Amino acid sequence: MTNIRSTLATVWRIAAPYFKSDDKRMGWTLLTAVVVIELAVVGLSVLFNRWNNVFYNALQERNLDVFVYQLSYFCVLAAIWIALKVYQLYLNQWLQIRWRRWMTERYLGEWLHDANHYKMQLLGDAADNPDQRIAEDTQMFVERTLILGVGLLNAVVTLASFVVILWGLSDDAPLHVFGRDIPIPGYLVWGALIYAILGTALTHWIGSPLADLNFRQQRFEADFRFNLVRARENAEQIALLRGEPAERGKLASRFGLVAENFMRIMSRTKKLTAFTASYSQASIIFPYILVAPAYFAGKVQLGGLMQTASAFSSVQDSLSFFITAYRTLAEWQSVVARLDGFEAAIQNANALRANPGVARVAASDSGSIDLDDLKLSLPAGQPLIAADDFSISGKERTLIAGPSGSGKSTLFRAIAGIWPFGSGSIAIPADASLMMLPQRPYFPVGELHAAIVYPSEADAFSPAEVGEVLKEVGLPALADRLAEHGHWNRTLSLGEQQRLGVARALLHKPRYLFLDEATASLDEPSEAALYRLLDRKLPDTTIVSIGHRSTLDAFHQRDAVLTPTGKIFTLQDKAKVAVPAQG
Repeated sequence: MTNIRSTLATVWRIAAPYFKSDDKRMGWTLLTAVVVIELAVVGLSVLFNRWNNVFYNALQERNLDVFVYQLSYFCVLAAIWIALKVYQLYLNQWLQIRWRRWMTERYLGEWLHDANHYKMQLLGDAADNPDQRIAEDTQMFVERTLILGVGLLNAVVTLASFVVILWGLSDDAPLHVFGRDIPIPGYLVWGALIYAILGTALTHWIGSPLADLNFRQQRFEADFRFNLVRARENAEQIALLRGEPAERGKLASRFGLVAENFMRIMSRTKKLTAFTASYSQASIIFPYILVAPAYFAGKVQLGGLMQTASAFSSVQDSLSFFITAYRTLAEWQSVVARLDGFEAAIQNANALRANPGVARVAASDSGSIDLDDLKLSLPAGQPLIAADDFSISGKERTLIAGPSGSGKSTLFRAIAGIWPFGSGSIAIPADASLMMLPQRPYFPVGELHAAIVYPSEADAFSPAEVGEVLKEVGLPALADRLAEHGHWNRTLSLGEQQRLGVARALLHKPRYLFLDEATASLDEPSEAALYRLLDRKLPDTTIVSIGHRSTLDAFHQRDAVLTPTGKIFTLQDKAKVAVPAQG
């Protein structure tokens, strides 16, 4: 019971915001329409039940006039029922897509807000494969919630409508055993209730492991797809290393988890289906077993027998809602758990901003970037970098060096505001624009023009501007391919990608440009040409570089280095680094 309450509370927390959103009026209108139609369908079911009595009595009495009239009446009811079901499906799907669109936009906004997507990776939260949460789980949540919600409403209203009918029919067709009537008020209702309770209890006992199995299945499937995508995106390196056997083994191992868990689902589903199918088939004949003695004793006509069987079936189906919907409920529960985990991971990422131990990014009044008592650490808490009273002045060219693993890239991440682990402050001018160019720049799939000017919109720069910059960075052949679609991180060499990264910086003209080995894949003459180009085209831009080549010294006015001091690396100007005495 506690688990049910917890699940329902989570469902309410996930679902309620939509019906309080800007789209709430349309959402409530569509939901109300779906509910009203469902109530009308239940009302038609009551009329069909009464029709059973009259129609089958006409057959027993061989009354042709009543028979023909009832056929016409049935056609009218059937036409109304069909129209209602068609529009209910249409309105239900309309509500689904509007609700899903709102949830998708909300989750995308929260996931991509303030580098939450990156912080969630750093924290190692359990919300694995956020793409699946946003793309698949939102669709399944909306669809399953409406299916189960409308189904439960139908069950409750049908039960309320038919239990009165069935109670009255219990008096018309009393329990007849061994030639005599046994007066049990509403015995048909009690029979349906006992039958459904036993079936529900056994169904839950057999199928309860399915929720956890479905949760794990979705995770294993997503992990398998993720590794397939990684193999595709790194096809060249795998081929060069002749890594196909290793990849095949790794992928086979991942799929082994998929298959193994699916076999568990198959085994449990087989047991559940065996019971529910037996239960459903037995429920067809069960009301006839109860009422047939009264029929053969002449206590009730054929119409009454058929009406009683129909009413009993309606009551029994309502009481057996959890049996027939158990597999859907299990899938729905696992979807709810996954979305709950995703929201919790986003909240954990947001909580990092309120953590007083996190390095702060504040506005600077000095016109420079000032690092004051800055201490950066790894996510697990190990100290990494210390920088105190270190400033990066405007228009200055600074080269930062240090051994591999000393945290140079982490320092850049902290300045960009996406590294939350540490203490101290980083003061940046309020109106400053920063651009980070990593060793492997990111280019979205699509037109080359849009990929180069990212993150701006494609129309922010004209094709002529982009083409001119491509020529300046040494890629004139790409100037004629700006309208071409492609996966540029895969089709271009790393050297070409780095040239495009510099082209992006030339277009955006940031006030501060951070180059994290952004030209390391180029030969030294090409690297020197790009740095001279940056000096000429961006004279007012402050450039901070990470690099290991001595040739970079010529393009920077200041050298800084991360030197080991115990278990931490300290950032200081190279001239201040103490040189060990020679013995």
